Amino acid sequence: MNYTLKNIPERTQKPRQNGLTMVMDKGLSVRQIEDFLEVAGPHTDIVKLGWATSYVTPNLENKLKIYRDANIPVYFGGTLFEAFIIRNQFDDYRRVLDKYDMKFAEVSDGSITIPHEEKCEYIRKLSEQVTVISEVGSKDAAKIFAPYKWISLMKAEIEAGSWKVIAEARESGNVGLYRDSGEVRQGLVDEILTQIPAETIIWEAPQKAQQVWFIKLIGSNINLGNIAPADVIPVETLRLGLRSDTFDHFLNMEEK
Repeated sequence: MNYTLKNIPERTQKPRQNGLTMVMDKGLSVRQIEDFLEVAGPHTDIVKLGWATSYVTPNLENKLKIYRDANIPVYFGGTLFEAFIIRNQFDDYRRVLDKYDMKFAEVSDGSITIPHEEKCEYIRKLSEQVTVISEVGSKDAAKIFAPYKWISLMKAEIEAGSWKVIAEARESGNVGLYRDSGEVRQGLVDEILTQIPAETIIWEAPQKAQQVWFIKLIGSNINLGNIAPADVIPVETLRLGLRSDTFDHFLNMEEK
């Protein structure tokens, strides 16, 4: 950091297993990525090329190279996986991962219905090829899972080989973990945390109020996902108690 302040919470160091900031790239240009990495690269742990944007993105290989040269893992959004699955092209999907030398892949079923054992089998197969991140929850606001269902799905996917499980919220932050207003389903989160270790979950939290809520609940080293590129530095200051929303939260941490 640029200078010394007391009572700053200790952050895990990259490459880290918890305290991750997952950034959503919805179509940044090569020059925008370079500018983004100049200021936010040290605080970015992994980048998702949102949903199936990689299918239409020009200069895809150049984009991937820039992220890799900065030692930041990148992966295709889960909706791309689903687009291949619904077209019976799983083997083609695996070849795409190899073609672009992808080290990570996301397995999700937020847009289509996949029997859960079948989804877990995809996780098992892909985990032999790449590091798998799987997503639990639906992009359909009308589909509300009971807490026990979230827990059972997460447990099964971790056992099948997922490195992390993503708790779904979309890039808008108004489904899955959240009510349509963006308010956190607090009871759901509390129940999940009774059974699933926090460090195993990436909580999608695109809105500032959601980021603040999770940081106050779990601490600076919570895994947060779907962070906009422009929000990486602001999120890091929230994690460190250097923004008004979390300013008082860490000041007395030595006394706790």
